[in-house]
Amino acid sequence: MLQTRTHEVLNQPPPLEDYDPFALDAPLREAVDRAGAGWATDRVSELGRRVGSAEMIELGRRANRFVPELRTFDRYGHRIDEVELDDSFDRLMTIGRRAGIPSIPWVNPRPGAHSAHTAMTYLFYQAEAGVVCSLLMSYAAVPTLRHQPEVAAAWEHAVLADDYDGRSVPAGEKRAATIAMAMTEKQGGSDLRANTTVAVPVGTPGPGQRYLLTGHKWFCSMPMSDAILTLARVEHGVSCFLVPRFTPDGERNRVHLQRLKDKLGNRSNPSAEIEYDGTWALMVGEPGRGIATLMEMVHHSRLDVAAAPAAFMRLGLVQAVHHARHRRAFSRRLVEQPLMVNVLADLAVESEAATTLLMRLGRCFDGAERDPMEASLARIGTSLTKYWLNKRVVPHTHEALESLGGSGYIEESDLPRLYREGPLNGIWEGSGSVIALDLQRALRRDERCRPALLAELEPAAGCDPGYDRLLAEVTDLLDGADDPVAARRLAERTALCWQAALLVRHAPGHVAEAFLAGRVRPRPASAFGSLPASTDLEAILDRAVPERP
Repeated sequence: MLQTRTHEVLNQPPPLEDYDPFALDAPLREAVDRAGAGWATDRVSELGRRVGSAEMIELGRRANRFVPELRTFDRYGHRIDEVELDDSFDRLMTIGRRAGIPSIPWVNPRPGAHSAHTAMTYLFYQAEAGVVCSLLMSYAAVPTLRHQPEVAAAWEHAVLADDYDGRSVPAGEKRAATIAMAMTEKQGGSDLRANTTVAVPVGTPGPGQRYLLTGHKWFCSMPMSDAILTLARVEHGVSCFLVPRFTPDGERNRVHLQRLKDKLGNRSNPSAEIEYDGTWALMVGEPGRGIATLMEMVHHSRLDVAAAPAAFMRLGLVQAVHHARHRRAFSRRLVEQPLMVNVLADLAVESEAATTLLMRLGRCFDGAERDPMEASLARIGTSLTKYWLNKRVVPHTHEALESLGGSGYIEESDLPRLYREGPLNGIWEGSGSVIALDLQRALRRDERCRPALLAELEPAAGCDPGYDRLLAEVTDLLDGADDPVAARRLAERTALCWQAALLVRHAPGHVAEAFLAGRVRPRPASAFGSLPASTDLEAILDRAVPERP
């Protein structure tokens, strides 16, 4: 008689948890070593083990399930403008702050410090993306705060404290402080010079002085931070201001949260529309130089925004390979099916190229203070990396999701959350066209940008005829960098050429060869999974995600 067991679970992978994403990620480990950040390896490795733990993965799930809620008034009708967060968010913030993600480059200004920060940000993104917004803003705020030394002296220590204190009390009473940024307005968006918020001096005008702000901001993430760096207009033009959550006399500052945005993804991170209504503020930097002053923060935050797509591609790859190694179809594991191996290897090549480019950008930030060429490369490299990786992450994540079949489309797999996160960082801190035009602007204004970039690309000349053709195309595009219609093509082809050059120099031959064959040599456009038959697919996969014992 045929026996049946309707509830026996067969042919399903075990949960991907309690693993070490840093130990499994050879391209990341190698990049940390190249950056001279070996002194931080133990710290980065410790965070990696935490990120892969079942505990932290569950915290990420909870933070996105129990989303922030706005409390405009208390029970008695007093305006409080608070955001309620699930305990999981606070616990994740504590982990990230105590790991030193915002602080490590500023309190340990050693070679490789920004690279160590970049590696830790990349790892943390793989557990939960929304929390990273607050971590990156505290990291990125430091250069802007330092434009006003007395403001930096009052705030920097608390902003960089390796701790988290989410209480709604004046910053002077807290163990640590967070900082946010609010620039865009509903009528202007990326056109910051169209801002209409006005600032009126309380007494003597000028840098470091007190002002009252009136106006609105269309997008402010983490609006309950202890301070917000923002823009407002004075007689001399748009200027930068620091808006504390509480005024010096201990009263709630007049920062009114109008509503929380209902976003496609990044749901754990509260993003609000805010109103300034006679709001107390301090001017940071020179009057009329507010956009340039706050762009220091934007420049550093773009490094972390570029880390997001690289991290998402890595996590999608690991999830897909994990599934394929445990799932069987047609009498074999999926990872033994030739076409599936081609898809996974192609995803692995894309992920390694993204990680390698990101970490090279981190090294640019490390060298920027000592080497003007590295500073110029950081300037254009941030635009190139942010633009291109964010164009690649959505199709990459889609293919990883599809590798799981129907299981990947279920919320419990976490891949839908990853897919919703994918488009965000192509918009955050400048959409694709804004970033591409910014690249052209930098090339026009800084004469070191072009030679700094070519110094990265030219050493790989002669490695492959397809690469040489691409390099010639990029050189021609650089010569015509004044044509705005070509801005996106310039960003795409240059970033692709830079990735190829980096892989030729630093990756194993079979990885570089696969990248050249699949993305550089003349071939029709295709989806992932069409690498040439001569590609060493198994070697690529073994390097990308080694099997755990």
